[in-house]
Amino acid sequence: MKIAVIPARGGSKRIPRKNIREFCGKPIIAYSIEAALATGLFDQVVVSTDDDEIAAVAHQFGASIPFMRPKVIADDFTGTNAVVRHAVEWFIAQKHNVTHACCIYATAPLIRPLFIQEGHDALLASDAAFAFSVTGYAFPIQRAVRLGSGGRVDALYPEHRMARSQDLEPAYHDAGQFYWGTARAFLDDVPLFSPQSIGVPLPRTLVQDIDTPEDWEIAEFMYRAQNTK
Repeated sequence: MKIAVIPARGGSKRIPRKNIREFCGKPIIAYSIEAALATGLFDQVVVSTDDDEIAAVAHQFGASIPFMRPKVIADDFTGTNAVVRHAVEWFIAQKHNVTHACCIYATAPLIRPLFIQEGHDALLASDAAFAFSVTGYAFPIQRAVRLGSGGRVDALYPEHRMARSQDLEPAYHDAGQFYWGTARAFLDDVPLFSPQSIGVPLPRTLVQDIDTPEDWEIAEFMYRAQNTK
C-alpha cells in the first residue's frame, strides 16, 4: 500500500488559515490533493489535520480523512516526519501493509504530478530511504558574501573568490514539495538530509516557499504566469 500524507494543521501563525486560504481561485491545499490524485500512485491521499474546517475542505477536493491528528503532534514544534510516521502507524494498526509514503506539503501550488512520479520511480529503482524534491540555487553559493561592520563585504568562501561561476559545482536545496520514503524509513526516523536520500531536481520556476504574505504574492505571480493562456 502506498499513501500520500498531506500535513495541514490549523494553527498557522504568519499566514492565518494558510492551508485553506484561496490561491488563484481555490484553497491552496487543493493543488496538492489534486496533484497526488492525478498520479494514480496512491491507495489513499490522506490529509493529516487537527482542524474540522480543513478536513471538510480537503474532503471536498477528494482527500481521505481517516483520522484527526492528535494534539500532541499538532503544535509549532512537530516535524514533518512525526506526522507521516503517525499516519503510517495508523494504517498499520488497521492491518494495512504500508510499503511507501509520500509527504506532500499543503502549500505547494506549483507542484506537478510528473515530478511526484519521478520521485516514486527514483526511490523504487534504488536502495535509498527517501527521494525528495530539490532545486538549484540561482547563484553559486561558493561566491556568497557576508556583511560585516559598516556593511563591509567579505567572502564567505575566500578560496573561491576568483573562480568563474561556470567552474563551480552546482548546489541544491530542499524544494519543499514532496518527500517519498519507505514506510520503514519513516518509522525508524531515518535522517532525510543524508546520503540515504535521492534528490529529484525541479526547475526553479516551479519552486517558491510560502511562509510570508510576500511569498504568497510571489507564488501567485508565478502560478498565473505559467497557467494564463
